[in-house]
Amino acid sequence: MCQFTDGGYEGEGRLRSWKLWLGLVISVVFLAIALRGLDLEHFWRALREANYWWLLPGIGIYGVTVWVRTWRWRSMLEPLKPIPTARLFPVVVIGYMGNNVYPARAGELLRSYVLRRNEGVPISASLATVVLERLFDGLVMLLFVFATLPFAPLPPAYRWLVIGFSLLFGVALLIFMLLAARPERMSRAYAYVVDTLLPAAWRPRVHGLFDRFVTGLQSLRSPREMLTILVTTILIWLGETLKYWFVMHAFPFEVSFPVLMLMTAVVNLFTTIPSTPGYVGTFDAPGIAVLTQFGVPQAIATGYTLVLHVALWLPITLLGAIFMLRESIGWRDMERAATIQAEGSTLESGDAPARESDEVARGVAP
Repeated sequence: MCQFTDGGYEGEGRLRSWKLWLGLVISVVFLAIALRGLDLEHFWRALREANYWWLLPGIGIYGVTVWVRTWRWRSMLEPLKPIPTARLFPVVVIGYMGNNVYPARAGELLRSYVLRRNEGVPISASLATVVLERLFDGLVMLLFVFATLPFAPLPPAYRWLVIGFSLLFGVALLIFMLLAARPERMSRAYAYVVDTLLPAAWRPRVHGLFDRFVTGLQSLRSPREMLTILVTTILIWLGETLKYWFVMHAFPFEVSFPVLMLMTAVVNLFTTIPSTPGYVGTFDAPGIAVLTQFGVPQAIATGYTLVLHVALWLPITLLGAIFMLRESIGWRDMERAATIQAEGSTLESGDAPARESDEVARGVAP
């Protein structure tokens, strides 16, 4: 494990190591659940006899969804800085690659770090838009679950999980909407808590982080923008479900599109659980469980889910590595992004592109 220290951050390697081991344990547990009772002979036969040409249109449609994701992010960043979609696309791909190869979704921070480096957008502000993306993704996943229930009943083991996620995402959206709609009032409440609990030396920096984060939520102030984000997110996940549909044709089974929508929702909700990079186990176990719930033999369901997982992981990771080389981004930058996440700090105070006064940051919010 690489031990990286920046600006006196001690213990970062131990914290990341703890997260890595926790993710590894969770992934092993989910893999054990996924592979329990698997007929290996039938599993290998399913892999050998699959028609892998069907992966090509699936990978193509996934590339389109990543471009639409980039357009959605451009819309969210508009109040901060207008940036063309074509310039943002490599940044988004690098972020997804980071999620695939680094623990604890460090790719989300890497994306904000690269955006700050390239465009001068503060990390805390752009990170707020990334959090909004994940929030709307989660809400649409829950919408998929409830929309498909009449056609594809949810396995009983996952019902309480869906209820929990519904409450979590609903409360988070309400809080963010309050922050965006009443920034001054929320800022006063936040300032009271910070000024009461934190040492005086820390307060200006923490206030600045909060103000920049609220600035990143400005798209929530417009009902039109919220509707645009919601509709775009639905299109993104329908496109990803279409990839599931294409890959399904490589294997000797068929389920309805609503079942694949349910699978898309359940596996992506489960990938929010900490695991190894690339969501090993947390993607596979629920995907296999949903398919077997609807009569797909376990060996075929397992082969399909693992191939789908690789088809989702490998192309975006390779493309991200290419963009990393083109953007002159090294593994040291991955380490710096991971340091931010592990220590709950930012690089904004130490690097020139992000040196902004708190007055400027506060002045953005009305």
